Amino acid sequence: MSEVAILGGGCFWCTEAVYLEVRGVSKIESGYMGGAQPNPTYEQVCTGETGHAEVVRMEFDPAQVSYRDLLEIFFTIHDPTTLNRQGNDVGTQYRSVIFYQTPEQEATARHVIAEMAHVWDAPIVTELAPATPFYKAEDYHQNYFAQHPLQGYCAFVVAPKVAKFRKIYAGKIR
Repeated sequence: MSEVAILGGGCFWCTEAVYLEVRGVSKIESGYMGGAQPNPTYEQVCTGETGHAEVVRMEFDPAQVSYRDLLEIFFTIHDPTTLNRQGNDVGTQYRSVIFYQTPEQEATARHVIAEMAHVWDAPIVTELAPATPFYKAEDYHQNYFAQHPLQGYCAFVVAPKVAKFRKIYAGKIR
């Protein structure tokens, strides 16, 4: 039986590209969560005024990959110490956020965040919040990196994150 994890670690293209390679992740969608506006568009979210974050919603098989494993990958592939930004992507839509589905996911996330506090030199600013309605991003955002690997942002921002994941988590790749 699959479970769902929803994570925001900056641009959803980066996050999606990594988790597409994780053994046990069966489905992944880029989208928006955490704001008040229903059915937001990418252009609206980019203004930073909707309250939504760019996130990935993934279905995973906990017999193959645990929620804890997904969170450890999350804290490896983005900087959880920068408030409302990842690199040159700035705004609340790029915040570091974990949207939990269950009390067990919340407890696991709190535990992993506490552990990661010893790994990073600066305080972790990752938001931890209950899941709210998920709005799937436009079709052209889905599987973006695989479709546009030579596009500038993909080549210089997404590809290094994917390479870092592959190096550190070789045993978790499909």
